[in-house]
Amino acid sequence: MAAQSFTRNNRDHSNDQGYQFEFFCDHCGNGHRSAFKTSGIGLAASVLRAAGSIFGGAVSDAGWGASHLKDAFRGPAWDAAFKDAIEECRPKFRHCTLCGVWVCPEACWNADRGLCERCAPNLAEHAAAMQAQVAVEQARQKIEAVDQTRGADIANAERSVSRCTKCNATLGPNARFCAECGFAATSATAAGPKFCSGCGEGLAPGAKFCAGCGAAVAR
Repeated sequence: MAAQSFTRNNRDHSNDQGYQFEFFCDHCGNGHRSAFKTSGIGLAASVLRAAGSIFGGAVSDAGWGASHLKDAFRGPAWDAAFKDAIEECRPKFRHCTLCGVWVCPEACWNADRGLCERCAPNLAEHAAAMQAQVAVEQARQKIEAVDQTRGADIANAERSVSRCTKCNATLGPNARFCAECGFAATSATAAGPKFCSGCGEGLAPGAKFCAGCGAAVAR
């Protein structure tokens, strides 16, 4: 059989019932599978094996012999089936005469140039991709130019987070009661704001009694 010029990426899906091959784009890997071609020798061997399993004896030996006969003829039969599969699938690919690869026309072929897209990139596609990349970079630069932490006390951010002493839920700024359990907020940290445990009134620094209800401040 004469040598066949086609994609170097292919896969053999043949079995003892027949032949089938799959060919892939040399660039992106998109593939096309040939129609399954039944092997006459494979069918004969299957019939003899089935008969051997029923009747045994000499017929069973015949089935074993047919399997080896199939192997003996596998080479020429496989070559012919492979040739037919190439002829079937070749029209689904395009051959780049510059680099020699076979590629799919959907993604890797520049029809205007008559070459694969690695040898002759599609300028419109590349321009669109570059525009999107530049837009992302410009957006990043604009965001970086804006002070995203304006007004935030970064140094005291960790200390400013207060939690309920009963359920440990996070308390909002200047909260007097916990939004989760309703418990009166006392203190977020030793340096944070304090509130009366009785009425929730804010306590002045160092106060011993609540100015709202007169309750003694717990120490």
